Amino acid sequence: MRDEGLSGMVGKFYLGDNGRVANAVLVWAYAKFGVAGHQWFALVSSGVMLGVLWAVTVSALRRAGLTAPRGLPLLVASMVTAVFLFATPNTYKTFYWPAASVSHTIAPVLACAAALPLLRARSRRGRRCALAAVFVAGLCIGTLSEETSVVVLVVLSAVLLVIAGQRRGHARGWCVTGMAGTVTGTLVLYTSPGARIRRGRFGTDGVSFLAPDSLLGSLRGFGHILGTVLTTWAYLGAVAAGLLLGLLIRGAEGRRVVVSPVRLWRTACVAVLAFLLSGYLCTLVAYPVFGESVTTSTRIWNDYLLLYIAVLVGAGALLGLALGRRTRHTGAVQAAGAAVCVAVCLALAVPLWRLEADMRVRAVKWDQQDRWMRARVAAGDRVLPYTPVSVAGMVEPFRQHGRRVWPALCVADYYHLERITYSLRLP
Repeated sequence: MRDEGLSGMVGKFYLGDNGRVANAVLVWAYAKFGVAGHQWFALVSSGVMLGVLWAVTVSALRRAGLTAPRGLPLLVASMVTAVFLFATPNTYKTFYWPAASVSHTIAPVLACAAALPLLRARSRRGRRCALAAVFVAGLCIGTLSEETSVVVLVVLSAVLLVIAGQRRGHARGWCVTGMAGTVTGTLVLYTSPGARIRRGRFGTDGVSFLAPDSLLGSLRGFGHILGTVLTTWAYLGAVAAGLLLGLLIRGAEGRRVVVSPVRLWRTACVAVLAFLLSGYLCTLVAYPVFGESVTTSTRIWNDYLLLYIAVLVGAGALLGLALGRRTRHTGAVQAAGAAVCVAVCLALAVPLWRLEADMRVRAVKWDQQDRWMRARVAAGDRVLPYTPVSVAGMVEPFRQHGRRVWPALCVADYYHLERITYSLRLP
């Protein structure tokens, strides 16, 4: 980024790293600001995420002809954002680490943003713009994250299944266009020189996803992941937010919403199956590279966890609608739902506070070593010792026992050194 700018980043990613062109553009967007770009990334990206989810919630309610009390869509979007970013086993990699976030946290949110033009379209021109937007979005996602591309294809296929037989030709065209854009982007990524080099580096070139070892290993891995996700009680915050939404939304003239039980159960079953299939396929895609460690590489879970949270919100909303039809006095249930939201936020704040303390310690050590490295380079040194300053399980730029990997070369380039050596003591 420092030496060649945007064109250099795109060329490096497409030709030599992994083929993720959109990834290179997003890296450029924050890396051009240097260290400050990394520092501000979490705040800016979370603001964008909250804004997108808020806009999608408001637009979806409006499109369905529903109304909600002022502030409720923002509450739902805020709760989804909170549990998505902070209920994960490794918040640092999900939220604070831009290198992982742009591919696995931001990517599914961008996929949600692609639905906004469709939800807001009211004219033929608006529908055409929605088609163009979803194709471009699919193209970008296809060159940004293989796992999110899988989720997009599964979700759009599920939508086509749900609306089958209904007079929604434009919605079907929108889904097909989004799938076409995603497949095109994925092909651009897969056939890129960088992707071939990456497959060669990990020894996965020619490896079949349909091999019995991959299928069974991915199934075991996803089962382990699913056990962790389903037993993380903080995700109840999404159910509680959906419950409040179901209790408080109203239809035309302020009447309670009535949903066909057959359509309701069919949609719910398709949504659950879409999540399970997405999660398994994402694990299958990542398994050749990560192997058994796919169960601990929590950043790749995020590609389908946003879908999981959306399913939980939907389940809560359906529960709220059912309770609202049975009784008019729902004050106690609303209070309970709000209490769960508050409890989840407080519970998520505790590990976040501890992580902040760890990051402060790391920042002081990093600044100390950075000043020393720059001073020694200015004095003419070409090889210097480097001490990894770890946080949240990060081990770069070295592996166990000081074995060098490619991030060590990046560190050396950053400081204009020939190489760095492993050291246990900070200067």
